[in-house]
Amino acid sequence: MYFDTAEGPVFRPPSEADSFILRVTIGCSHNRCTYCNMYRSVSFRLRTMEEIVAQVERAKRYGESIRRVFLGDGNALVLPAERLLEILALLRQALPKLRRVSCYAGPRDMLNKTPEELLALREAGLQLVYYGLESGDDEVLQYVRKGVTAQQAVAAGQRIVAAGMKLSLMVIAGLGGRQRSEQHARHTALAINAIRPHMFSVLTLMLYRGSELRQAYEAGQFAVLSPAEIAGEMQALLRAVNLPESSHCLFRSNHISNYAPLAGTLPQDKDKLLAACRQMKSQLAGVTEWDPYNTVEE
Repeated sequence: MYFDTAEGPVFRPPSEADSFILRVTIGCSHNRCTYCNMYRSVSFRLRTMEEIVAQVERAKRYGESIRRVFLGDGNALVLPAERLLEILALLRQALPKLRRVSCYAGPRDMLNKTPEELLALREAGLQLVYYGLESGDDEVLQYVRKGVTAQQAVAAGQRIVAAGMKLSLMVIAGLGGRQRSEQHARHTALAINAIRPHMFSVLTLMLYRGSELRQAYEAGQFAVLSPAEIAGEMQALLRAVNLPESSHCLFRSNHISNYAPLAGTLPQDKDKLLAACRQMKSQLAGVTEWDPYNTVEE
């Protein structure tokens, strides 16, 4: 649910389908990742409180049915803590049935907030952060222009967990291409082990029109993985993920980009998930004709 007529496209996680989407920024403040074209058509800006208040006022008529709010756009946590606290207070006042507020965040957004600020945001109602880690490998992160090192990427996720917020982590299978597949899987697993997210999901690389990574592929400078190789990379990743027995980390690979949906809880379902990856790899081994763009042409 959203009432916005501002410029630019609107994106949200699949699990926020029933949420009120409140765009507190427009676009993405980083907007340089070579695999992404989500916000290339719009200039980043912070929205004024007048714009935000107007959106919340429109939502108030549905206040009795709104339980969740997702703060957009690409990295709402880039806003100063004081502004975010003001927005959270506004939402609590306007929506009496509100139970959860969530947002996307980039690694630098999290690193630029002090532990005290993140704790204050959690206490004010920001309970869930979606974080696109993408990879835990330094070479891959540098190649796709993520803007941080692997050490910084891990520290950012750890900071959210330490603040008591739920962390939903996203990584991209195939992002290292054929050349860096093994190190991408291994180092991403190490990052997950260090962060200990509450949820993590694997997406499969999609070569979007207008992205630099698609241009690199078309120029013969980036070798994409076949579907069977993607399954093998996911298998290697999950094999190297070793979370404590006391953990309860929800795992999903049910994004539209994935060749097959997988779901489970780690570490409890690790063997089942590895078996599913082996089966998927075997089934896809005979695929000789496949779409290197992963069906995406927009």
